[in-house]
Amino acid sequence: MTNPDTMTPQALAEASAHSMWKEDSASRNLGMSLDHVAPGEATLSMMITDQMTNGHGMCHGGYIFTLADSAFAFACNTYNQRVVAQHCAVTYLNPVELGARLTAQAREISRRGRSGIYDVRVQDAAGTVIAEFRGHSRVIKGTHLREE
Repeated sequence: MTNPDTMTPQALAEASAHSMWKEDSASRNLGMSLDHVAPGEATLSMMITDQMTNGHGMCHGGYIFTLADSAFAFACNTYNQRVVAQHCAVTYLNPVELGARLTAQAREISRRGRSGIYDVRVQDAAGTVIAEFRGHSRVIKGTHLREE
């Protein structure tokens, strides 16, 4: 019998992420991988494909935003509460070429009541910072896990 109330914080984060990942068609279909999850943090990565390039031959900013947003989503959903984005902002710092592998690392800055703030840094394989993203979250009704 699984009881979320008796799980360690790490086990709860992993179980919540697993539950979300099964339903996250957008992230999976873009080729993202969930590389790390812990309470209040998550790391996702994605290879930039030809379908993700813009008219300048570089990665379209919407895909960078989507990767950061997915990392944000997994980080703020690590407590077995359903959480959605309330507000997000991104600053693009460097262009991304076709074939690059990007990694988005999300970390919790603040979590109080139903609201949270998370920062996400998107980097390429060389460690160049591509974008900085800040997301504000809001808890909604429901949980990821049920007692079995």
